[in-house]
Formats: sequence, C-alpha cells, structure tokens
Amino acid sequence: MAVAVFKSPLGGEYHGSKRMEGKQPAGRRRVFVQTDTGCVLGMELDRSDNAHTVKRRLQIALNVSTDESSLTFGDMVLKNDLSAVRNDSPLLLTRNYLHRSSSTPCLSPTGRDIQQRDQSRPIEILGQSNSFAKMKQVVTESIKAIKNGVDPLPVHSGLGGAYYFRNSRGQSVAIVKPTDEEPFAPNNPKGFVGKALGQPGLKRSVRVGETGFREVAAYLLDHDHFANVPPTALVKITHSIFNVNDGVNGNKPHKKKQVSKIASFQQFIPHDFDASDHGTSSFPVSSVHRIGILDIRIFNTDRHAGNLLVRKLDGVGRFGQVELIPIDHGLCLPETLEDPYFEWIHWPQASIPFSDDELDYIEKLNPGKDCDMLRMQLPMIRVACLRVLVLCTIFLKEAAIHGLCLAEIGEMMSREFRPGEEEPSELELVCIEARRLIAEREAFSPRGDLGDDQEFQFDLDCDETQYDFTAKLTADDYMIRSPFQFGIGSGSGRFPLSKLEESIEEDEESEGEEEQEGFAALRTLEKLPTISKLSMSLKSTTLGDKNQKLSGTKPENGCLSNRSSGHRSANEQLPASTTFVELADMTEEEWTLFLEKFQELLNPAFAKRKYVTLGQRQRQRLGTSCQF
Repeated sequence: MAVAVFKSPLGGEYHGSKRMEGKQPAGRRRVFVQTDTGCVLGMELDRSDNAHTVKRRLQIALNVSTDESSLTFGDMVLKNDLSAVRNDSPLLLTRNYLHRSSSTPCLSPTGRDIQQRDQSRPIEILGQSNSFAKMKQVVTESIKAIKNGVDPLPVHSGLGGAYYFRNSRGQSVAIVKPTDEEPFAPNNPKGFVGKALGQPGLKRSVRVGETGFREVAAYLLDHDHFANVPPTALVKITHSIFNVNDGVNGNKPHKKKQVSKIASFQQFIPHDFDASDHGTSSFPVSSVHRIGILDIRIFNTDRHAGNLLVRKLDGVGRFGQVELIPIDHGLCLPETLEDPYFEWIHWPQASIPFSDDELDYIEKLNPGKDCDMLRMQLPMIRVACLRVLVLCTIFLKEAAIHGLCLAEIGEMMSREFRPGEEEPSELELVCIEARRLIAEREAFSPRGDLGDDQEFQFDLDCDETQYDFTAKLTADDYMIRSPFQFGIGSGSGRFPLSKLEESIEEDEESEGEEEQEGFAALRTLEKLPTISKLSMSLKSTTLGDKNQKLSGTKPENGCLSNRSSGHRSANEQLPASTTFVELADMTEEEWTLFLEKFQELLNPAFAKRKYVTLGQRQRQRLGTSCQF
C-alpha cells in the first residue's frame, strides 16, 4: 500500500529541477538525506546507488553511525531499489533498534565516497513547482542579505524553533521553521526535546519533523489563493543561527557553526495583530468562510485565533475593514481522524449560508486531483494523510449540497466531551458505520466460505502508552450489541441511522421548549443502546479542559484559544486524543468500497442534522466581548 503514494505519470525518476539541467547525466537525482537528529546532507544519486551506498556516504560526510538504521521515504522503507525517490526529495535515516544482521554489508569508505561533498546553496527549494515562483524571489532576497551580513532573528514565542529571515534592508521577508526544532524534536531550542524525527509528536497523528511539509501542503491546496495562505515551500537551508542541542537534555553548545536543515520557508506577511487581539465582529464573512472551507478540507486540528493574522486595509471607503491571513498549518492532514479545533465555529459569520461563489468553489474541488498534485510536489506525504484529505473534501462537498452552513459542518466534525470520556464525532460515526458495513460484506462474501476461521475485524486504535487494551470488535458485535448512532448536535443524545426516517415522521410537539429538555420525538430514542463499548473502553481518557470548547467561550487558561503560549508544557498545549477510525490499514479495494459506503451514509446524516437544527433555537457561538 505504501507504494501507491509514489505512483505518478512521471514515474520514479522525476527531473523537475531546472537547476540541475545540463549538469547531471540522465538518471541522476539530487536528494537531501536527514538523520533522526536533524543533520542534513545533499547528495546525488545514480542508477547504481542503493540504501547501503547512501548510508555509507552519510556516515563519512557527517561522521554519524548508520548501523541498525533504515532509510525511509514517507511510508516506504528504502532498500536496494531507489527508483521511487524523486529529484529534490528529503529522505530520513531512522534507527530501528534491531540487532544487526550478520549479512549487513561493511560500510568501508571508497574513493568516490570520500570525495562526496555537499555543495548546496545557502537556501535551496525542494521541488520546482510553478507555485513556488514567488518564493524564489524571497529566497534570492534572503541569500543576498546573508551575504551582506544581515542575520536572521529568532522568534521567541511558540513551542518550536522559528526564525525571521530578512532582506538587505533589515525587513523580515520569511519565517523559517526547521523540522528538527519542532516540539519534542532533537534540536528544539525551548526545552521540548526527547523524540527522534519520525516518532509521534505533539499530536500522535502528526510525526515529529513532518509539520513542515504540511505547511506547504496547505499552501498548495489553497487553489487560486482562495483562503489567503502565504506562499510556502520546503527548503534545505544552511546558517549558523539554527539551534543544535548536545544530547536529549537540550544542552546548547557555546560555539555556533554552519548547519544545514530542512525547514518550511513561508513568506512573511506584514500585519497589525492576530485574531486574539481583535474583536471578530469586523472580520468579513467571506474571509471566515474561505478559511473555514480550507480548514475542513485539510482537517485542521489547530485553528485558533493566534494563527489568524489580521491586516488593516487602508484606503478610501475601507475604514475599519480588515483581511485575514491563516498561518501555522503544521497540524493539518493528520494520519488518523481525531478532534479538530475550529475556533471560527463560535463566530456568527460561520452560521451564515455559503455564497454562490463559495458553493461554486466547493463544487469544483476534486480530491483525486489534489492527491495527485500532492504526490507530485510532496512525494514523501503518507497515504493516511491523503485519505484524510479525500474523506474531508467529500464530506464538505456533500454537506454544501445539503445546505449546511460552515458552523454545522464544523460541529459534525468535532467531538463532544463529557466527564471522563471522549466520544466520536458525527463524521467519525459515519466512518465507523461504513467500516462495519464493509466488515459485514466481507463476512458474508464467498471468500468467507473457504474454510478460514479468521474473523473480519478492525482496530479502534488507542494510544498504546495510555491503554492496556486493544479494542477489536467484530461485525456481529456491532450489529447486535452496539448499533452506531449519530449525535444530534446539542449533546442530548445519539441515535442510529436506521431510526432516521422514523424520527423525522414523528410530530414536533416539543418545538419551542428549552434545549436541555430536548425533543419529545427523541426521548424514546434515548433509551436505545449507545456506543457503550467505545464509552466504557475510554473511561480513563484524560481530556484536560477540552470539554470547555463546546460552551462557545474561551477556556480560562487559554489552552485552546492560544496554543502559542510558552507558560505550559507541550503536553498541556495539545492533549493526546483517542483514535476511533483508522484509514491507512485498508487496502486499495477496501478503501474504494469504504468511500462508496461513506457517501451513502452521508445523506441520512445530513438530513438528521438539518432536521435537528430547524427545531432548535439559534445557538450562541460568540463570547460576551463579540458582537455581530
């Protein structure tokens, strides 16, 4: 399944880099190999190279041990065949902690290996998409400033390492975030260390060192600059300003030296403040909608006010008008569905229906083409991330067709929290039901009569560091013991899809009563079985203050509204989240069938949401300081 990520019309030897045209023979590719501690080496590959030769050169050039290690490219572990590796691709050398095999070849140097040198420029863009044309100018300005002695400035806020790169006039033109200085990464400058690149990070569904290419993905997916994401590229960058720790304790060496790193390189956008410092009443409805549409597509798990920049628009007739610039997309496109965070859910702009232009934009979205584009531009992206993109884009398109507003869509994707437990969102419940239907179909398929006693099961994956159980339920368990049910939005109860038509036909005699009393038409349904197996298995889940998100106000400690604060630990900033739905464990055939079932189940889910919404009074989505 991992191989599917790298399928493309260009095959395995993509020569998109104009820099190398005329300078390297056919079949040669330039790649950037990164160790799990953050060291980076640029090298050229030819047809005769394999993982062993790459590791040998890395060992000599960087003086690092390559024993008991693997060379990886996204989901793929590279061995003899390197044909899947594209030009300008980043590779990762990870430790596998296995005993060395006696068949492992000796990594003795050769004359050619000794001559291997990294002759990279100070800043090199990984990939040569036309989308990066604007970034080339910013890169040129930054290189010129470095040569003129204008050094970058470190960014002191946030949990990870970031730097303002400037032009020759001393003006900030880009913000650079090295992958090895992310929270928990080996060279984090703010004390959040302890993990190697490639391990689960702040969120278990986003690995350490992989937020950079997600920043680029958000920019590439923002077609026609619809949501105003600043131009972003993945680069290999060399400078002495970067942080290098001495061991896992984060001790910083006193002497700075030139180090090369892989980093996200985003154009700096001058702005006046961020959304946490400004009342939301002046935010244009279209800007909120467009950012929300992007957040839904990429399943943004960290959209808070601190990563929405606000810029005042000057000029005649523009008094008080502003524009929004969304930044910090490193926690989008997770590998599994979890709990997203959309701060705009609480804003009244999100409850206004989509405009015709927005509906037209949504209608034209093509998740298949988006995946092909990301495979081309970011070939290291994982299958699971692409499947999340496909799933969320389909969900958005179908929701728009059914007339749901942005806030309703966001609520269906967000989880409800109750004391001591975490329940799946309505989106996750649709996915769980789709997987149950696939399991049921497989159980009764002809293949099930071949004498194999193996049951068709799937995992409800949980954080292995917190749970001592593996939640595996068969199709029969789901059908008999625990029918899947959908939330009604207000948190007063859940009920199965099979009861949808029945509940819609019941009278609405309780319409107009207080919300906490619920509908009379739903009271009988509350007695139906709930997802008890999920709830009981998650009693020990620690949720922190995230249940406050449903109240429509900011938590007092600011944990959710401003995760850039440096006063709490990284674990407190983003609590661990339970995984109810796995997407990467399906074969291509199962994935195709899953999408068919998923789309079939969306119609009753959206119909139920509209039915419930029409019977309720308008929900207050803003804090007391905001008016609209």
